[in-house]
Amino acid sequence: MRKNNLTVLLFILIVCGSVFLYRCGSDNPTEPSSPEPDTIISDPSFSQHIQPIFNNNCALALCHVAGTITELDLSQGAAYSNIVNVDSGQDQSFKLVLPSNSTDSWLVMKIEGRQTLGLRMPPSADPLSDVRIQNIKNWVDRGAKDN
Repeated sequence: MRKNNLTVLLFILIVCGSVFLYRCGSDNPTEPSSPEPDTIISDPSFSQHIQPIFNNNCALALCHVAGTITELDLSQGAAYSNIVNVDSGQDQSFKLVLPSNSTDSWLVMKIEGRQTLGLRMPPSADPLSDVRIQNIKNWVDRGAKDN
């Protein structure tokens, strides 16, 4: 009986883990979002250009939304205060977003694959496009304004 319980628990954990990895970074977000820019923007707005990238690629079920294991909520209304000048949970020698310095911002390191800990984001989908990454870097380098 005890072995059966462990088998069922292991099966549940495998299924949940598989769903998590499949869902994170999926091209099919659970809720419609604003369109993302398909061109590089020299001075992107957080609300118009950056938040849609988070909505469509990060703030998905089981990924970076409130109440998930990641503990980093990138959903609309929460993302900005959760990332700008906030220590990285993985490497506290870095800020998630250090305004005016994309090179030393942990979020940029994670999406570019330059991180020293953890996985590149998103973990189970293609990396963000060069345009999306550049727009995030431009936003950070222009001061990471809440606009």
